[in-house]
Amino acid sequence: SLSVPVLNMLLNELLCISKVPPGTKHVDVDLSSLPPTTAMAILLYNRWAIRTIVQSSFPVKQVKPGPPQLNVMNQMQQEKELTENILKVLKEQAADSILVLEGALKLNKDLYVHTIRTLDLLAMEPGMVNGETESSTAGLKISAEEIQCQVCYDLGAIYFQQGSTNAAVHENAKEKFFKTKELIAKNGSSSLHFTIDEERLAGYCQACGVLTSSSDDASQQATPYSQIHSCMKSGNYQDLVKIFLEDNLTFSLPVQFRQSVLRELFQKAQQGNDALDEVCFKVCVCNTVCDVLQGRTIDIQFCQLFLKPSKEKIDFLLEVCSRSINLENASEVSKRKIAAFLKNLCLGLEDLQLVFMISSHDLFIKLLKDDERKLLIDQMRKRSPRINLCTKPVTSFYDIPASASVNIGQLEHQLILSVDPWRIRQILIELHGMTSERQFWTISNKWEVPNVYGNVILGIKDNLTRDLVYILMAKGLHCCAIKDFVHAKQLFAACLELVTEFSPKLRQVMLNEMLLLDIYTHEAGAGVSGERPPSDLISRVRGYLEMRVPDIPLRQVIAEECVAFLLNWRENEYLTMQVPLPLVQTNPYVKLGQLLAATCKELPGPKESRRTAKDLWEVVVQICSVSNQHKRGNDGRVSLIKHRESTLGIMYRCVMGIPVVCFCFFFSLQEPLVLTTILSLFVKLHNVREDIVNDIAAEHISIWPSSIPNLQSVDFEAVAVTVKELVSYALTINANNHFWLIIQADIYFATNQYSAALHYYLQAGAVCSDFFNKMVPPDVYTDQVIKRMIKCCSLLNCHTQVAILCQFLREVDYKTAFKALQEQNSHDAMDSYYEYIWDVTILEYLTYLHHKRGETDKRQIAIKAIGQTELNASNPEEVLQLAAQRRKKKFLQAMAKLYF
Repeated sequence: SLSVPVLNMLLNELLCISKVPPGTKHVDVDLSSLPPTTAMAILLYNRWAIRTIVQSSFPVKQVKPGPPQLNVMNQMQQEKELTENILKVLKEQAADSILVLEGALKLNKDLYVHTIRTLDLLAMEPGMVNGETESSTAGLKISAEEIQCQVCYDLGAIYFQQGSTNAAVHENAKEKFFKTKELIAKNGSSSLHFTIDEERLAGYCQACGVLTSSSDDASQQATPYSQIHSCMKSGNYQDLVKIFLEDNLTFSLPVQFRQSVLRELFQKAQQGNDALDEVCFKVCVCNTVCDVLQGRTIDIQFCQLFLKPSKEKIDFLLEVCSRSINLENASEVSKRKIAAFLKNLCLGLEDLQLVFMISSHDLFIKLLKDDERKLLIDQMRKRSPRINLCTKPVTSFYDIPASASVNIGQLEHQLILSVDPWRIRQILIELHGMTSERQFWTISNKWEVPNVYGNVILGIKDNLTRDLVYILMAKGLHCCAIKDFVHAKQLFAACLELVTEFSPKLRQVMLNEMLLLDIYTHEAGAGVSGERPPSDLISRVRGYLEMRVPDIPLRQVIAEECVAFLLNWRENEYLTMQVPLPLVQTNPYVKLGQLLAATCKELPGPKESRRTAKDLWEVVVQICSVSNQHKRGNDGRVSLIKHRESTLGIMYRCVMGIPVVCFCFFFSLQEPLVLTTILSLFVKLHNVREDIVNDIAAEHISIWPSSIPNLQSVDFEAVAVTVKELVSYALTINANNHFWLIIQADIYFATNQYSAALHYYLQAGAVCSDFFNKMVPPDVYTDQVIKRMIKCCSLLNCHTQVAILCQFLREVDYKTAFKALQEQNSHDAMDSYYEYIWDVTILEYLTYLHHKRGETDKRQIAIKAIGQTELNASNPEEVLQLAAQRRKKKFLQAMAKLYF
């Protein structure tokens, strides 16, 4: 863990203490004539030199720098330069170090390493005595074989590294690594005095074996790596495929190695070797079957190569599958994986002859049970009614005449495409007249209705009615989802007319869905231009919320959208004063809507009127509690329900695995004041956490409590995600709300995304000042915002921009401005920005600074800027203010062009 400069210093000190003659080149010293501790010191130094050279050739992941601190950066830079200088010297002396280590291999005597006791003895010895003394043989004894083992490993590593430029050196590396392996086998790997990474050694040996393979090297030729390397060099691709096929039983080759071989083959094929196309396919098939057996996803290359299947390709694929699994010994899991792979292959093929090749193969018959094969045949029949996959006739299939089967397929296709309720009814009547065994609501996996409705619909006894109700509702919901509201209304109206005849429960369900459809239709149409909804729609929304019909299946989203609808159209009077109390107590969305409406109604009221804000705060804090569990509701939407009893439990959501409070509900809100209020609440909740470094600013933030009694109970990670998603959503509603833009900028600032933060800070100023042609209001560009812009520019190394922004503060920050101007590695336009400076003190400092540095041209630019008459201190205050405002405008416009 010690750095290179420290180790270099310590080892040089060891050489000095061990009485190595100063100024002597190690390569010129006869190690056998030196005392054991002296020879060992030389050996240690040169081993370290070799290891350091090897280690420096490996890529190192850069450590992410923290906040820049000048003294720390200087120390790091000095250490980096010192390390580079030492490495340069070590590399220049590498040849000498190798010779020293090669010489050490010829030593057949034990050496000694200094201990604390021997170092004490050395301190008592007078003078520089370079001979056999008590201290030179009284240290820790290292046997000759242990020394040879370590030295061989180090020499092997340096030879292997040099092999990248000189392939012949790999022979030397191989010799040294195999010698190391022999010594470890002889002495055991559990030595007290050294540790060698045996896995890395094995990798070195394997690599050397491949790189230096020869016909007489039987041990290495036996490994799959060397065999594959040999096949690739010689072009023996038949044996290459055989090796891959055999490895499908043993899985000895890593998946990355398999893929790299395939990539190399593809590259050769693309260079014009057409004969390799077949080899690429065969290796790809071997890899794919291996992936299937090991539970990995099928690579896209297999799908591309299988776009044009042929009899030969299917034959080879079946051969690989058969030879990759031993049915007698294979696990059930492996059998199921191959079976599923073959089933999916059949479903993806269009040529019936190729399908028959697979379905009639012994492996397919053994792996799939009878009922599975029948199910597959049924699936294939749905796709094309005339497919016959087996030699034995299927009774249920042949009961239908050929012409009828064609008609069924055509009618099913029309049923899937049609959105005309009358035509859907006619098609279903025809289909039920042809066969009574089919459930036609299952023919498309795109037809989905919520589980809460599905149970009621599938309980209808008449097959035709059940199919018709299910399909009309599923198609209506799909049209609603894709905003095809015209067809959705037609389908829902037909379904309502149908169910009114026999089911009051389903009639109410359809009325509820048509209410939701009307809400969506208004919001996407007249509501976009700000036109208020008709009074009857508002009455229906209120009626839905107040409805008390028992046993009616209800979708949660309808309650959400109804409350959001009332908030969006400012029905605050109803929500705060007229809504029935039992409804508030039983419907959590009404409760939340009431609190939101009351809080918005009182803004920006006196402190006494903030009771509702406190109530809303407590509700949201309760919602954000971390003691929750995942639960899926009846309508299929994921929710998070509290362990403790809470009427608000229905409002929990899980988005991307992170609990985000009322997420879907908030995404239905569009009224600016409501969005601002809820954003303000979550921003305040985000700022309350103890470990917060950078607060986020928001409107009306002072109305919320400043603390939480049980801080640990709040899931602040969920709160942070909610703030980010909410402000992104709010900006889709109004991209010119400067307060929302400031929140977005603060979020980027808090997450160290300084360029993005500057973009939004500048955008916030631009939208409220006609692109800076007017003065930016002081409540937008507060001192806090300006200071954050200064920090962003500083961390982006735009130091001239920092100095100019320091003028924007109420009290000009000369200290920061002067420090920024002293920086010489600025990444901005530097002197081109001087025309935007209006503070004479800063301009005078610039003149002095450039004079001190001898930068004549830049000094002249600063003098020209300071010499403008409108900056004369004797001018009236209005003239000075006008000059400052003009420069602010030009500077901010220049910044906007840079960051927009």
